[in-house]
Amino acid sequence: MVLAIMQPYFLPYIGYFQLLKAVDKFVLYDDVNFINRGFINRNNLLVNGRASLFTIPLKDASQNKLIYEVGLSDDNSWQKKLTRTVEQSYKKAPQFDAVFPVFLDIVGYTPQNIGDFCYHSLTLISRYLGLQTEIVPSSTVYGNGQMKREERILDICRLENATHYINPQGGTALYDKDRFASRNIQLSFLKAGLVPYPQYRDPFVPGLSILDVLMFNDVQQTHKLLDQYELV
Repeated sequence: MVLAIMQPYFLPYIGYFQLLKAVDKFVLYDDVNFINRGFINRNNLLVNGRASLFTIPLKDASQNKLIYEVGLSDDNSWQKKLTRTVEQSYKKAPQFDAVFPVFLDIVGYTPQNIGDFCYHSLTLISRYLGLQTEIVPSSTVYGNGQMKREERILDICRLENATHYINPQGGTALYDKDRFASRNIQLSFLKAGLVPYPQYRDPFVPGLSILDVLMFNDVQQTHKLLDQYELV
């Protein structure tokens, strides 16, 4: 069992999906504190050749709340605005006709909270790509929210009988390979590969939302990009 645990992000960059594809089960860490100004409810699209930030408005968002306790704004005008931006920015992209209906299903969903909204979007994109990874919201399964940081990660690994845990490379200072090894769990860190692909024009703009990747690459090409990472 190869496992990863990540906070839910909305339409995240390709490195997030590289991690998702690399594991058997992907735990969506939705019962930890919300992060203001993070990527839970925002990301970047390609607009006029540049990265442009979009944000999903939330209701009473606070770092004192858990992610699954934060709802979306009652004002749904952002849906029309974001849909218009995506259509105008990508209508000439080679995969627009295939991807835009998936995007419409994503933004048209009525979620219980921002974690649920992200879960739904990840599920639809995974289905479009044919990914086999099981995605599980942590709030629905483990009952160990009182544990902290590495202790809780190890407990989820134990509950899932994980033999290999993969974390993004940014977590190298948080987790100890020897401590994981003492529990018979291999710990690896995924170094994301941001391989250039044809956009409208040069220079290539890396690290945008997965939506950008999908608009310019068919499913087969996208899988090749998803496999461009390194485990360290």
